[in-house]
Amino acid sequence: MIAPGDTAPDFELPDQDGRPVRLSDFRGRPVVLYFYPRADTPGCTTQACGVRDHLPDYEDADAVVLGASPDPVDAVKKFHDKQGLNFTLLADEDHAVADTYGVWGEKSMYGKTFWGVRRATFIIDPEGNVAHVIPKVSPKTHDDQALAALARLREAA
Repeated sequence: MIAPGDTAPDFELPDQDGRPVRLSDFRGRPVVLYFYPRADTPGCTTQACGVRDHLPDYEDADAVVLGASPDPVDAVKKFHDKQGLNFTLLADEDHAVADTYGVWGEKSMYGKTFWGVRRATFIIDPEGNVAHVIPKVSPKTHDDQALAALARLREAA
């Protein structure tokens, strides 16, 4: 997994509308890049709606929030619209970016093992370096943890 102090690997992925988004487009601002396993599942909905509801807090920190999953654009779009999300979701359909960030791996649920995205969040500073990693995110506490990391980043600046 990418660690604090590492340069955040740049990438380009389509957003919920199919438009290309590059991480480097946001240089000069902090970025909260979070990986979630699958659109429109209970935990992912809780997490996304938490970000939606806390967006003014992220904006106060001048941060951009990007959520990425291995879903195709149409599934990401449906999820974005259904939940009235007000931030960008990215479709990492071939999970290449998840691989690069070290969050694609073997998981187990109900006694079955499979490959998928491990829920994790990366706080990237305005220079493009990873400032903080939340390796095992709880959807319910995600915003508290991410906003606290952004506050520490602001204090250190």
